[in-house]
Amino acid sequence: MQTDQQTRATVWPDDIFEVLKENGVTQVAYVPDAGHSKLINRCHAEKTMKTVVLTTEEEGVAMMAGSFMGGAKGVLLMQSSGVGNCINMLSMFQECRLPILMLVTMRGVWGEFNPWQVPMGGSTAKALENAGVIVHSVEHAEEIKETLHACARLAFNTHRPVAVLIQQRVIGFKNWSK
Repeated sequence: MQTDQQTRATVWPDDIFEVLKENGVTQVAYVPDAGHSKLINRCHAEKTMKTVVLTTEEEGVAMMAGSFMGGAKGVLLMQSSGVGNCINMLSMFQECRLPILMLVTMRGVWGEFNPWQVPMGGSTAKALENAGVIVHSVEHAEEIKETLHACARLAFNTHRPVAVLIQQRVIGFKNWSK
């Protein structure tokens, strides 16, 4: 039998999908990521959403600018290790007053096993904030829906760059030894 916490852990991607639909998101850009896999699959199955697989995260930053200028709302999905690739491109959103909503699955923090993930995991929020992005962090699955809804409104209504950091505690431990 699943506990409430285990149930929430499997439902949070569905919560995100619902909020994206409610906010009219039709463009989804992503670099493949296990943490976002359920959400990515939901977006692929949704006929009203166009999904684009990226080779690097900064391509998604440019795509989100183009989406907005073309009249569509979009979201960029990435892992914390990809945030560093976007910093220079994010200046466009401050200078041009464009909205961008980013969902970042965190690595290199709580319970991480891979030492290569730690440096960027520890500096993701600061790097985004230094680039002018408004950053909100989610530590528990039950906070995701409300936080993402507020952040989507903030990004799309005020034309600001906003990132939601989905902490590793929500995603769960990665374990490649099995």
